[in-house]
Amino acid sequence: MSATWPAVDGVPATMRAVPLTEFGPPEVLRPAEMPTPAPGPGEVLVRVGAVSVGRLLDVLARAGRHPYAHFRFPHILGAESAGTIAAVGAGVADLSAGDRVAVFPVVVSGEDEQTRSGFPELSPSVELIGTHRPGAYAEYVVAPAENVRVVPDGMDPLEAVAVVLAGAVAMNQFDRVGGVGPGTRIVVQGASSALGLTTALLARHLGAEVVVTSRHPAKRTRLRELGFAHALDPASGKLAHEVRESFGGRGAQVIVDNLGVEEIWRAGFDALAPGGAVVTSGAFLGQELPIDVKRLYSTGHRVVGVRTGNLASLDRVWAEVHGGFRSVIDRSFELGDACAAHRYVEAGGNVGRVALTVRA
Repeated sequence: MSATWPAVDGVPATMRAVPLTEFGPPEVLRPAEMPTPAPGPGEVLVRVGAVSVGRLLDVLARAGRHPYAHFRFPHILGAESAGTIAAVGAGVADLSAGDRVAVFPVVVSGEDEQTRSGFPELSPSVELIGTHRPGAYAEYVVAPAENVRVVPDGMDPLEAVAVVLAGAVAMNQFDRVGGVGPGTRIVVQGASSALGLTTALLARHLGAEVVVTSRHPAKRTRLRELGFAHALDPASGKLAHEVRESFGGRGAQVIVDNLGVEEIWRAGFDALAPGGAVVTSGAFLGQELPIDVKRLYSTGHRVVGVRTGNLASLDRVWAEVHGGFRSVIDRSFELGDACAAHRYVEAGGNVGRVALTVRA
């Protein structure tokens, strides 16, 4: 499965897009002609080759269930994307038309306590392309120049989309728990999701010992096919024992749990070694989960919330991309089939990223 980098030859006045004009089922996503945006100072205009279809940022948003989004219709979804720069705005010196780039969608404006403390993703100024700004379910998208990264030779737009946001989130998770590298014992819960699988693959790429979990037998089979020998059922009642068995009798040093399911959350803590950490981003399946305070202080366990990635974690993961790191695309659809792509993600059968390709 691959996609081609789009050619650029001028910028048309209008573009093909799939705007969201109302909340509802996937059928509300209908192709339309819209004005082509223009890059402002410090921005670039990207001719889109591929764009992700995410569960929270796209599917739940389309249904009107995104907890943080307040759209003005028509709105264009689509967060992380990849394509060819078609035009640059004033003040952009290190990028030019024709560059093949990936677009990181987390935009931070200005300076405040959070940006100065090294946590810009927690700034109240944070906006996401596709949520607070027009996204990439379209032939063209505008992004700040600082949010795009040139893609290495041999990498196609789908491969770039699979890592540009999820990879940065995973790297930020690793950084926030003190780093993941050779010999780190890590469990990734729900590893069949786009973020979960990228997290597991990145941990393995960095040299960690990785155990992955999924509640679905077919997905565990697929994870084993991808090279994860220890693909476990987190709801089996035996997770802690099986994790220790996988790690030669030792507990995990890091548990990544982006699910927020109480049964799985408890099982993860049972599998954690003293001094270990549970790190979570999103937790869209649960809101409130139990914390055993006695366990925290007696074992030195930590719970770390990570909102998303930032430009520093993007740079770190992009260095690994240039070193050969890649993730997995489960399936791609053409832009005009965005409705079908949303139905596919809602069905929950994917293992890895689902994306749209945008042909000329």
